Amino acid sequence: MKQDIFQAIADPTRRAILTLIAIQALTPNAMAEKFDMSRQAVSKHIKVLHQCELIKPEQSGREIYYHFNAKKMQEFDNWLAQFRKNWEIQFNQLDELLSTIKKQKK
Repeated sequence: MKQDIFQAIADPTRRAILTLIAIQALTPNAMAEKFDMSRQAVSKHIKVLHQCELIKPEQSGREIYYHFNAKKMQEFDNWLAQFRKNWEIQFNQLDELLSTIKKQKK
């Protein structure tokens, strides 16, 4: 079953894994060393991230290195951008309203 990107990034461990491999590609064993969990538990998180295409595996000899897929994250950011503009407008309106209320109280 293909995982949803929202489910993938909802978990703090998976977000931490993404942060780690955004800096440097890592093997599952190297990732497991960074967390207080088993290699098998890390592998389950890797599987979810891979199914969402947020990370990409690359075979190097006997090791598999996982790389951050910036292109997939960019797609997600582009989708969020449409909401970001609306949020900024609403926050600006709220700021104006609060300023008006503050002035009226003085």
